Amino acid sequence: MKNSTTTECLLFPDLFDKPVVAKFDQEHASSDGGALLLKAADRRLGLIEALSGCLPDGRQEGKLTHSLTDLVAQRAYGIACGYADCNDAARLADDPIHKALLGRDPINGDALASQSTLSRFENGVGPKDLFRLGEALADVVIQRHRKRLRGKANRITIDLDPTDDPTHGQQQLALFNGYYDSWCYLPILGFISFNDEVEQYLFTAVLRAGNAPAKLGAVGILRRVIDRLRDAFPAVRIQVRLDGGFACREVLDFLDEQSQLGYIVAVAKNSVLERQAKSLMGYARRRSRKSKKTEHVFGHCWYAAKKWSHERRVVIKAEVVRLEDREPKDNPRFVITNLRATPRAVYKRYRQRGDVENRIKELHHGLQIDRTSCSRFWANQFRVLLTAAAYVLMQELRLRARRTGCARAQVSTLRERLFKIGAWVEVSVRRVVLHLPASFPFKHDWARLAVALGARAG
Repeated sequence: MKNSTTTECLLFPDLFDKPVVAKFDQEHASSDGGALLLKAADRRLGLIEALSGCLPDGRQEGKLTHSLTDLVAQRAYGIACGYADCNDAARLADDPIHKALLGRDPINGDALASQSTLSRFENGVGPKDLFRLGEALADVVIQRHRKRLRGKANRITIDLDPTDDPTHGQQQLALFNGYYDSWCYLPILGFISFNDEVEQYLFTAVLRAGNAPAKLGAVGILRRVIDRLRDAFPAVRIQVRLDGGFACREVLDFLDEQSQLGYIVAVAKNSVLERQAKSLMGYARRRSRKSKKTEHVFGHCWYAAKKWSHERRVVIKAEVVRLEDREPKDNPRFVITNLRATPRAVYKRYRQRGDVENRIKELHHGLQIDRTSCSRFWANQFRVLLTAAAYVLMQELRLRARRTGCARAQVSTLRERLFKIGAWVEVSVRRVVLHLPASFPFKHDWARLAVALGARAG
């Protein structure tokens, strides 16, 4: 609001001793003053350039205002800042920080792309382009950690997990799923972790129809990422962890064919496995009755489903759960593995995949990866990949922030602490100055992260 009138301010005459006036009249200001960290993170990764390089540009040169790189950057940076929809473009068109993120003059530079331009962009991408984008995303993530670890890692763990993406319109391939009791998509997300590190790094996000079985596309994803990991880390031992939906012949046979690869795959209980676990369950009940607590007993057996090509080792966790004011409950669990470790050690490794659920929650609640509201399926897949790109940038920031209070912060917390800073932008002939609040509570964390990303302290 450029002019000061009574209709352009808010008066609170009775809150304090003096009337309080709020005016939206600060030009060249932004509420995302800290978001320049995103561009600094991307400079280290080269993610935006890698993704935009996968997209052919069939537009007429004389009519171009925004390059493909700018469009990809605008969407990825916007999603990271909490603007998941193309509709947000109208509100951000002249934001000086978002213009600076695209390399434009914050004050006099061209406005950002409009909602209609971004929508045409999202709907103009085809399946072959999306395949290349997915490959580029995985390459950037793997090469980033190859450089970080200097090509040396003892163990790399791959986790795949499907998740539900409820839909509320007429989107292509949004189908009813009885398990989730909703119309939805079922994207599959892939993560890799290194050695004993806690963080699991997203490397793929593939949108699928609402009735897709968990195994759909799993072998292709695993084959491509395993090949890339072996190229980047030649001597590494690879471990694959999957939940029960992947316990099928195609996936298990593929895993058995791989050299120097261990796997742990959950399998649903059935009458045969329950008979195998009967003696262990009896022992667990006796221990639970004696201790009056939840008890676990571990063992293993050899088992082959009818469609399997051969028997495989199955680790059994015989568990009796005791909760206050409730009857004890049997809870046997089973995982298939080719590892030679003790049953307890194998199951402990499998339980560690539970942290993937936290990464998926971040993607849903922190970046709204389920904002797949386009009518075309491929446009929604593109949105999922753009959200994945934003998450990769956020994970890079979290990695760089390991010596600050943001080292284990959720995506939404990173945004609130590092990006959402009121800033006034001043541009001179020699430099651009961001005037940030002196009272900003996380200024020291922000400054340390900026230095870690290559800024010069002055």
